[in-house]
Order: sequence, then C-alpha cells, then structure tokens
Amino acid sequence: MEKQNAKLFTPDWWKQFGWLNLGTVILAVGVYFFKFPNHFTTGGVSGISIVAAHYIPDLTTATLNMILNVVLLIVGAAFLGKGFGAKTAYSALVSSGLTLLLEKLVPMSAPMTSQPVLELMFAVGLPAVGSAILFNVDASSGGTDIIAMLVKKYSHMNIGLALAIADLIVAIGACFAFGMETGLFSLFGLFLKSYMVDAVMDNLRTYKVFQIITDNPDPICKFIMENLHHSATVMDGRGSFTHEDRKIIMTVINRSQAIRLQLFVRATDPHSFIAITSSSEIVGKGFRGMSE
Repeated sequence: MEKQNAKLFTPDWWKQFGWLNLGTVILAVGVYFFKFPNHFTTGGVSGISIVAAHYIPDLTTATLNMILNVVLLIVGAAFLGKGFGAKTAYSALVSSGLTLLLEKLVPMSAPMTSQPVLELMFAVGLPAVGSAILFNVDASSGGTDIIAMLVKKYSHMNIGLALAIADLIVAIGACFAFGMETGLFSLFGLFLKSYMVDAVMDNLRTYKVFQIITDNPDPICKFIMENLHHSATVMDGRGSFTHEDRKIIMTVINRSQAIRLQLFVRATDPHSFIAITSSSEIVGKGFRGMSE
C-alpha cells in the first residue's frame, strides 16, 4: 500500500518524482527491447500482453499492454479505493505510453541479438531494477500487483502468494503460445526476477550504521548535524581494560556520507574507534515510517 505524501513540490517530492520516472523508464526499456521481441512472459501485464498478442494478431503487444493496464487501473480504483495509489497509476500509464511510443519510433520485428540467454538477462535485469526503484518510493508498475491485491481483498490468500500464482500462470502460458524453449526461458526468468528485485532493493536501502568511541564527541556531533543533516545518539561508555570513561556516538547515514564522516572523525580524533555496519532496514523518523 502506498504512502501518500501530503506536501507537493518540496525537494523531497521532486526527488521521489525523479526516482519514480527513472524506475518507470528503465522498466519500459527492458520490457520493449528485450521482453516483447523474445516473447519472454516473465509475469506481469507485459507477459499477458505478449501471450494475448499471439492470439489477437490485429493488436500489437504494446497496444494490448496499454489496454490491459488501463482496464486494471479502472478496476483497481473502483474496488481498492484508498489502497490504490496515484504513484502506481502514474507509473503504469507512463510505462505503457513509453512502450507505445517506442513501438512507433523504434519498430522491433525480431530480437536485437541471436543470444537468447543474453537477451533474457536484460529482459529480467532492467525491469527488476526499475521495479525495485519503484518499490523503494512506495510505488509499483501496477498490472498483476492489482490482481493480487484484489485476490487478497476478496479471499484469504496471502498477497505474495497471489502475485506469484498470477505471474506463474502467465509464464506457463508462453509454453503453449511459443513452445517449450521460450516457456522455460520465461519460467526461469520469472524466478530470477524475484531474486533480482530483492537484491536491488536491499542495495538501494543500504545505510551505514556508525558507532564512534571518542573522547571528543562535540565536533563530531556538530559535523553530523550541520554537514550531513542527520542526528546522533551519544551514550556513556567505559573501557573494560583501561576503565576510562568514553563517549559512544551512534548515527545512521547513507553510503556517500559515510566516507565524509569517516575522514572527519580520523582527522578530528585519530585515537577514536569506529565500528561501521551496513543495514537495509532502518525504521524511524527520516528513514522509513513505522506504518510502512
């Protein structure tokens, strides 16, 4: 379920909007250039469109993709109400529109290469990266996500299981429409996509957790607040060997800020001790909300 931002046109809103568009473009490029010409039906509305276009030759795959997305968006808005977000609707419409535009500008009558495994890597990798970026800003590309949400609402089935079943049925459809080779590629791509989405999401959400043991915490805390625009927690500590009192600063920052903080701490207090760990699950103000 999407988190609706109350404040529009703020720097954070524009940042989210930029990521939303980037994820949508990457997804559309992967779908049009690699999924469509190879008939890789790795789930989703794009997969349904590929199979449907085989049986409805009067309509192109991109056209069917747009039609199905619009129908599902209408159904989602009607039956899911507030659980159906504007970001998902925007991403679904833009990605469908991009595939239609690419169909006019760059017609594809055959795969780009003669290497199906290479094509499958891009057919899975690009949409996985795009989907992960969308999930990271509380959006999705719609499609079978909407079907899964409808199934969950009107049955006791888990949404993850409902989505997996919907995508699996679409992938199996390729076996009947395009033969076992394409079908097996599609099934393999479906399982690979799930892994890649999780891997990319973890990478996007990775933060660095610093624990700094120091005798001089004030300039370090000041640097964290004024230069990195984060807060920190200062705790009392005592060395088990020296029994000397020290201060322990704990803060969470992103990867680019981590280098700056590490250099500053080493220059300010060369005798400090720094423990740095990575985490992809940070919940709290300034990071992820408790309700997400």
